[in-house]
Amino acid sequence: MTSAPIAPPVEVAEEVTSADHPWVTIVWNDPVNLMSYVTMVFVKLLGHPKSKAEKLMSDVHVKGKAAVSSGTREAMEIDVAKLQGAGLWATLQQDN
Repeated sequence: MTSAPIAPPVEVAEEVTSADHPWVTIVWNDPVNLMSYVTMVFVKLLGHPKSKAEKLMSDVHVKGKAAVSSGTREAMEIDVAKLQGAGLWATLQQDN
């Protein structure tokens, strides 16, 4: 009696996220929105103080993008949806 060959164990890759590498919401520069509007959105939707909102808006304008919030993936998905709903170009990514 011969037995069937035994297949090697299959390794399953798992996506590992850790508290050391939170997710971030990135806002990208666009040719549409006024800087004053972007600042107001950061204050109203993300709860940033006006001075921080102005600094982030300046980074978006000068550097082309800025990380405007960080946290769990789920929280950043919510922030991205709010910002996109306000007409900003926003994405999320895992921070390195």
